[in-house]
Amino acid sequence: MKGRTACVAVAALLMAVPLRAQRRDTTAAADTSVPASLLVRPLASLLIPGSGQLMAHQDRGAVYLAAEIYLLSRFLQLDHDATREATRFQTLAYNVARRPYMPTTADTVFEYYEQMERFPESGFYDGDPGPAFAPETDPLTYNGSVWLLARRTFWPNPNVPPDPASQPYVNALNFYWNHAITPAFQWSWRDHSLEHEEYRESIRRSDNSFRKAQDQIGLLLANHVLSAVDALISACLAIATGRDVEMHSMVGVDGRAGVLFTVPF
Repeated sequence: MKGRTACVAVAALLMAVPLRAQRRDTTAAADTSVPASLLVRPLASLLIPGSGQLMAHQDRGAVYLAAEIYLLSRFLQLDHDATREATRFQTLAYNVARRPYMPTTADTVFEYYEQMERFPESGFYDGDPGPAFAPETDPLTYNGSVWLLARRTFWPNPNVPPDPASQPYVNALNFYWNHAITPAFQWSWRDHSLEHEEYRESIRRSDNSFRKAQDQIGLLLANHVLSAVDALISACLAIATGRDVEMHSMVGVDGRAGVLFTVPF
């Protein structure tokens, strides 16, 4: 009789072990499934603002989505305007200011166009028709301003030239050679003051459109992050309360902003 009782006890113990293990596995699976479901809507909103809210049947998702469409279309329009104005000032530079020098290259770095805006002329690169090299000396031209800066930087006295074979003179020449405008890129707005003013306006319009386009990128990123945070908070509160939670952003008459969470009971 005792032997049978012992066998029954051992069998019950062996059956209890798998049941406990199964319960632990079920609990672990439930624990691991919660974070996965928690991140679905925030990730969806991070990729496409408003999609996480729409997955939860929250009408404010349409607001995020509409803001995304507007900001994206605004960015594309501003980028198009900046590119159009850039093409305009590059064309003016090539056809008006550079045309007398028979340019072969139509485009270069933007710093070059900025200097064309500041200086009416580039000045010559080498003013000596012979084998000697003579930098531009007129400080009102771009190359002349570069040679003046080189003299002020390397010469003991910028108005008194040292020996051409001396190191200060050689250093100044190297600086000039590295920064002066070469013959292939010379320009002059002489007798074209109206075109020069239009050139400046085109650069300003292009810069303004480009900066505004960059601002739109910041707003687009903010819309993605805000929508994702909204979806994450709603999902966390829904799991904690066991009910669907809605978050509402409000702006009062006095201009104060607030956030309201609604939990149905």
